[in-house]
Amino acid sequence: MKIGLIQQANGKDRQANILKLEKNIRACAQEGAELIVLQELHNSLYFCQTEDTDLFDLAEPIPGPSTEYFGCLAKELGVVCVLSLFERRAPGLYHNTAVVLEKDGTIAGKYRKMHIPDDPAYYEKFYFTPGDLGFEPIDTSVGRLGVLVCWDQWYPEAARLMAMRGAELLIYPTAIGWEYKDTQEEKSRQLNAWITVQRGHAVANGLPVVAVNRVGHEIDPSGQTNGIQFWGNSFVAGPQGELLAQLSDEQEEIRIVEIDKSRSEQVRRWWPFFRDRRIDAFEGLTERYL
Repeated sequence: MKIGLIQQANGKDRQANILKLEKNIRACAQEGAELIVLQELHNSLYFCQTEDTDLFDLAEPIPGPSTEYFGCLAKELGVVCVLSLFERRAPGLYHNTAVVLEKDGTIAGKYRKMHIPDDPAYYEKFYFTPGDLGFEPIDTSVGRLGVLVCWDQWYPEAARLMAMRGAELLIYPTAIGWEYKDTQEEKSRQLNAWITVQRGHAVANGLPVVAVNRVGHEIDPSGQTNGIQFWGNSFVAGPQGELLAQLSDEQEEIRIVEIDKSRSEQVRRWWPFFRDRRIDAFEGLTERYL
């Protein structure tokens, strides 16, 4: 299967961002992509650097304008697309939601981000209610997709539950980067940790992993920090953690990556981690701390 990764820098003009996404989706489709993955909250700037009630106006219902717009595009091009949207579920109730569009333009399913960070420049708890749809893969014409979102990528339990429920690959739309005061050594540690933990999910579950991050500098409107330099480095890892592709840390890029879904079955025969799991001794995982 050919997967299209779109690593994009966004600006203040939401419509310009969307038009650039459309151009990149068309380019991926022209190169043969069957599945196209977009970055986290791809329509706008990453607005969670500040807490501002006016920014809730960016949210939209699902189905809504974005699913209709990109759904028409998915149908025209005959591709499956993974979107990442600011969902307005009800007055005062909002989610960070990934939506999978089938190649006929319909909504195949959605996933609401389960782990919500709250750190300087990442004030997501102000905007997003934790997801309530669980860790359920989404069935599509290109396979069973285990879609998670950004902060979820640090949690092996999320990846494991998706794999246990039959996901054929793990997908992480992402918005993560450096603060300018970070030293080069600290930047390297953070980036390597981000890549390593997700490659670990691939190994532990015998599944390909697709992570698509944004790129470019976005200012902090409050001026309390120097903003975020999103580090790009979108990548695809195979079921043994092998890097099949890794994008730039500075440049906008699209990349078509071909994966062999049948390889997961072979890897799981070599490394039968699911066979040897000691499920009789794992009850402590449901506790906050032991």
